[in-house]
Amino acid sequence: MRNRGKLFRAHPTETWLVVVLLIMSAGLSVASDKFFTIANLFNLLNTSSTNLIFAVGLLVVLIAGGIDISFAVAASVVQYVVALALAQMGGGDWFIGLTLAAIVGLALGAVNAGLIYYFQIISIVVTIATFNIFFGLLMFFTHGVSIYNLPAWWTHRTVLFEVQQANGNWAELTLPVAIMAVCVAATWGLIRYTTTGRQLYAFGDNPEGARRLGINIAAMHFIAFGWLGLMAGIAGLVQVHYSQEVVPNALVGRELDVLAAVVLGGARLGGGRGTVLGCILGVFLVSVTQNGLNLLGISPYAFKMIVGAIILIAITLSNAPLGHILAGLRQRMGT
Repeated sequence: MRNRGKLFRAHPTETWLVVVLLIMSAGLSVASDKFFTIANLFNLLNTSSTNLIFAVGLLVVLIAGGIDISFAVAASVVQYVVALALAQMGGGDWFIGLTLAAIVGLALGAVNAGLIYYFQIISIVVTIATFNIFFGLLMFFTHGVSIYNLPAWWTHRTVLFEVQQANGNWAELTLPVAIMAVCVAATWGLIRYTTTGRQLYAFGDNPEGARRLGINIAAMHFIAFGWLGLMAGIAGLVQVHYSQEVVPNALVGRELDVLAAVVLGGARLGGGRGTVLGCILGVFLVSVTQNGLNLLGISPYAFKMIVGAIILIAITLSNAPLGHILAGLRQRMGT
């Protein structure tokens, strides 16, 4: 009992998310006989992979005190550039594809970091601008045309583990889950066990204090946004592997779902706080919510309303602790 209390005090957000996930899963299991099946659970993991790779990249930016809403469009740019480059090279393979995606993703992240640092513009303004610039350039040069002729290694579904169900169909865990696990482990190692990770937390919590301690502020910007660019590039590659096509606007709008998941997982809009575990739980809570609404036949617009409410609540709680908000409301109501 004492250990459970200590765990809750150390990780209150993560503990509450686990409780909410268990309650939701129990409720959905009762409401739909399709929810608690191996096929649906594997499908949740496969479809969550892209969002989770995005999310751990965004987590690093939020810890460093920034925000980025251009990463999903950047991933679309990476998809197109890599697809065209591979066509010129005669096909390539996974190593070449990941290398190209990483380079292009890092370059796009560095553009955001350079604009924020050298021109002293707040990150949300810069990334709103680059969101429109990246997307405008992509649509201008591609004319919105999708690419379906892709190398076989990129679109061939690679199965890591499969189980045959009672109805004869196979439930499969695919390659995106393994790539997602590597990205999550790398991000966890970066922010948990490296000096750079501790500097990112310090910079996000108190930029001026970090500067006086001798932390390289320019490096913090380029590492944070570069890491998100790297993850966005890889996520773009993974998304194409899953969908088997490159569509210029396929990822537009995904950034808000990911942002909601990361702040739901405890990352503070303002910097200095956030964990990989909370990020994972936040993504799965959003995915389970969407999956549950689909299984229950509820309109997808309801999911958009829920995502909007999550962002609103998270921003409110980031600006002031819940206790202060409730005290202020009681004071205004005269109680």
